[in-house]
Amino acid sequence: MKDEREKWARIRIIMIGTVFGLLFLTVVGRSFYLQILQHETLVKKADKQHQHKVDLTPARGSILDRNGTTLAESIHMDSCYAEPRRIKDVDGTAAVLAPILNVPKSELVAKLSVNKSFTWVERWLAPEVATRVKNMKLPGIGFAPESKRFYPNREIAAHVVGFTGRDPNGLEGIELRYDSTILGNTGYMITERDALGRNISIMNTVIKDSSPGKNVILTLDKTIQFIAEKELAKAVTESNAKSGMALVMESDTGKVLAMANYPTFNPNAYARYTLAQLRNHVVTDSFEPGSTFKVFTIASALDSGTIKATDVYNCENGVYQTSGRTIHDDHPHSRLTVSEIIKYSSNIGAAKIGFKMGGEKLSTYLRNFGFGGRTGIDLPGESPGNLKRHWYGIDLATISFGQGVSLSTIQLVSAISAIANGGNLMKPYLVEQILDDNGTVIQKFEPQLVRRVISPETAQKVTKMMETVTVDGGTGTKAALDGFLVAGKTGTAQKVDSVTRAYSPSKRIGSFVGFVPADKPKLTIAVIIDEPQGVKYGGVVAAPAFRGIAQNALAYMKIQPNIPTTVVAKPQDTKAAPAVAIESLSDGDAEENPVEGEVMPNFTGMSMRRVLQVMEKRGINIRLIGSGRAAEQNPPPGHKIRGVDEVWIKFAPSA
Repeated sequence: MKDEREKWARIRIIMIGTVFGLLFLTVVGRSFYLQILQHETLVKKADKQHQHKVDLTPARGSILDRNGTTLAESIHMDSCYAEPRRIKDVDGTAAVLAPILNVPKSELVAKLSVNKSFTWVERWLAPEVATRVKNMKLPGIGFAPESKRFYPNREIAAHVVGFTGRDPNGLEGIELRYDSTILGNTGYMITERDALGRNISIMNTVIKDSSPGKNVILTLDKTIQFIAEKELAKAVTESNAKSGMALVMESDTGKVLAMANYPTFNPNAYARYTLAQLRNHVVTDSFEPGSTFKVFTIASALDSGTIKATDVYNCENGVYQTSGRTIHDDHPHSRLTVSEIIKYSSNIGAAKIGFKMGGEKLSTYLRNFGFGGRTGIDLPGESPGNLKRHWYGIDLATISFGQGVSLSTIQLVSAISAIANGGNLMKPYLVEQILDDNGTVIQKFEPQLVRRVISPETAQKVTKMMETVTVDGGTGTKAALDGFLVAGKTGTAQKVDSVTRAYSPSKRIGSFVGFVPADKPKLTIAVIIDEPQGVKYGGVVAAPAFRGIAQNALAYMKIQPNIPTTVVAKPQDTKAAPAVAIESLSDGDAEENPVEGEVMPNFTGMSMRRVLQVMEKRGINIRLIGSGRAAEQNPPPGHKIRGVDEVWIKFAPSA
């Protein structure tokens, strides 16, 4: 009996021990699972419960012009935040902050009354404002460092550079197109709170700094951009036009040196402007080119062997009936050579050349010039324009002289550059290099040939014909430059009324496009004036702006005149003075060939001190406007200074 009891006792002990052993193993296993296998997950959950992460604005890389001048940069500023649960006197705090932050008290009261551990009060404070608030040491008010996008040149190149939102993601221009490249990594800071979500403390150190993005170097030249914008604004204002566009491109490479729209905007305050003002019309808008298109019709016909440069066409004394329609010339002519059709801008002559070439062949050439398709420029929203696939009836005639076809300014300049450089269509581009934050080049963009469009011989023939446009009797004499050959073409096109869908009887687009120097092209330039009032011809409203851009840009680039100029210096004493070529003066070459004040030197790029030295040496009395370096002058370089003239130099800050 005793043995039996001892046996059951041992069994109970073993059973109880087994149960406790299993329980122990369960606890150990669970502890291992929670503390080892689930450690990272549980730590994150715990942090999420008692920490609040506040994202800080990332720093974007800089955008610079080809010379290293900053066009866009991120600056570090303090942003003010509040911990509402630590603020006992909401009304008093709001009353103190309102006049300093220039924010209505009621708005601050609403922000400081929320049941949160963190809220932004005001982002990106000016340094002096941030200092004033910091010195007050208000309970529950703190600061975090953030980056803000800043455009130091305001309106200059605004449509190219674009702008960012508060995120700060790019919204337009290069900022949008290269957003992922320019945008840096987001930083953050941490606030502490208890299990009920109440604030414990805030850590005033940033846990992770935002890292800057990559820097972008543009092909754009700030000085040439400034010249283009000023001349365009002058042309639009003087013609009382609705708006205007200007584009300057290297003829051989496709590099865009200037791209201007007027009216323009200040990207530091983009919210004040309409969507139409923010749009880069040079790239996004298409229009009927009018007579500038005749250049491509004739180039295509010459290259295909359809016509010869010596051919003569009957231009019907200005009135031509075809396909049930009547084609008119502004100035009637009887018989014109191919070159004269360009010089006098004959619609009838161009139409007859188009008929002789045929729609299929002409369409192929025009598409090879890039019309009807995007150029691929590195900007968002490019328009492909419109070149019909199927031409009926009068289409062949009207397209031959630029009606019934639409294109963008970037397409037009790219195509004209193909004539300037000997027949090569180059891809236009704006970004030259991408650098990391240490200045190391990580990507470089080179000129890219799209295709050969016409032969060098054809390009040379068309160039000679375009030169006649700017000489006596041509439609573009106001684009002529002293000391340089200019190849160009005027255009005056009717606009389609958006309501009636028919051609407007009064609205026109005046344009001039060409390249200089014509014998050794460096720059291709287009000026488009939308809805000028009064005289609407491109040769009147756009050609002078072309001349101003070309003249100042060539002087800035130190490209010397290579043909005799029409400027002659006054004789000194009783001796006749020789003809004086336009001078290219830099800070170091003003000592050579001094002229006693009768001819305006080229002051572009000079400091004010250097300008004063030249004025004193030459005895010139000139009005100086602004500060920085000389960017614009009147009269232009090489022109005589007469006593009745208004003579001035405008200076712009150098970046």
